Amino acid sequence: METNRVEAFSDGVLAIAITIMVLELKTPSAPDVHGVLEVLPTLLTYVLSFVYVGIYWTNHHHLMHLSDKVDGGALWANLNLLFWLSLVPFTTRWMDESNLSSLPVLVYGINLLLAAIAYTLLQTRLIRIQGADSRLARAIRSDAKGKWSLAIYVVGCAGAFVSVWISAAAYVGVAAMWIIPDRRIERAVSGQSETEG
Repeated sequence: METNRVEAFSDGVLAIAITIMVLELKTPSAPDVHGVLEVLPTLLTYVLSFVYVGIYWTNHHHLMHLSDKVDGGALWANLNLLFWLSLVPFTTRWMDESNLSSLPVLVYGINLLLAAIAYTLLQTRLIRIQGADSRLARAIRSDAKGKWSLAIYVVGCAGAFVSVWISAAAYVGVAAMWIIPDRRIERAVSGQSETEG
């Protein structure tokens, strides 16, 4: 099967996740700085989660561009990823409404960790389908950044029992690592475009 339907469906799910998150935002109760400060924590958790969904969207887009075909296993791996990403609005809201209490911050981190594992599984499945010598396999190589991300998420989750600020630093740190789309895949995609053009 080709990848266009997978990409279109994934785009729709991620767009809905972002829409749900933005609908949860409340306007300040007062038209002054105090009112803005009241909603600032909510806005910051939204920004972090929006960045995460955006990171997955851009990297998923590049991943699909280097994949010529998918199979049933890849479809289920993709649905697994979308499931965890669809929970981001829920875990974001819970973390925000609890004023960054330990358990919701831990659950948010577990959500991010499971999404990262799901992405790794999808990536691995797509590499297997495309072949060990495919452009995708060559672009990903050992995926050190992906492995570091998983380790940092584990530290962030464990840190929730000590201080939620350890968790917050870990979650923001991983987002900062990925804010620029995966350059390995970007280079491979641009190389593909040049050879096709």
